Amino acid sequence: MIRTIVVRGAAPGAYGGAMTSPSAPAVRENGTGTPLVLLHAFPLSARMWEGQLERVPGPAGDDARVVAPDQRGFGAAPLGTGEPSLDTAADDLVQLLDGLDIERAVLVGLSMGGYVAMAFARRHPERLAGLVLADTRATPDSDAVRANRERIAAAVLERGSVDLLLEENTAENLLAPGTEPELTDTVRKMIAEADPAAVAWAQRAMAARPDSLEALAALEVPAAVIVGELDTVTPLAEARMMAAALHDAELTVIPAVGHLSSLEAPETFNAAVRSFLKRLKQHGS
Repeated sequence: MIRTIVVRGAAPGAYGGAMTSPSAPAVRENGTGTPLVLLHAFPLSARMWEGQLERVPGPAGDDARVVAPDQRGFGAAPLGTGEPSLDTAADDLVQLLDGLDIERAVLVGLSMGGYVAMAFARRHPERLAGLVLADTRATPDSDAVRANRERIAAAVLERGSVDLLLEENTAENLLAPGTEPELTDTVRKMIAEADPAAVAWAQRAMAARPDSLEALAALEVPAAVIVGELDTVTPLAEARMMAAALHDAELTVIPAVGHLSSLEAPETFNAAVRSFLKRLKQHGS
């Protein structure tokens, strides 16, 4: 049964001292067993993980303790006052784990969530039990991509809305051609709910991220890479690069889906995550 809990961490706001909200954000979790934290894509929220919260714990609900937090500024999580940085987002996760009494966890990061997971792997490898990187990349942005991120950040702040993301068909660009209209509408609604300040903060944090290939090569925990066959945002070549850098990784390519593979093909995505959990148990982590 999916539970919504309020996390009371060791630091103010449960996610670190930079948070300014007087109340700790709610986090959804389900199941027992191996702690597994789902890190959502930009500019969505933890609501994108409903299909994983329900299914990944398994029929008996004891294969994994699946936790889905909203990341800084999205959903119910406050943005706080810190400068844009994925390192800050990674440190937020430490506060989350402490608040949930979790010593080590598997991180499953999709897109921006993958960037945060890699920052966590660089900064807190001792808290990492395993890593699943989905529809993301370890390489930094090109100058052109950085400039576009800054354009979007400045525009949403100036307008005080995220309408630009909808006008530029962000949802459609994240999904494979021919995606069911219902799913496209769901993604558009999640985007429309995003806070402009959080969108700008995240764009600038992602633009500043370093190359993470060396950090991946240094990891000593099992890993998996998942990518949609038709992902044009972080394409298959990037997934192969990450899988090659990791010492103990399996690559899963999901046919006929785009950048949001967990939403477009939840059963296949969940099967890949559950297969990884089984391998993790065999590994003894």
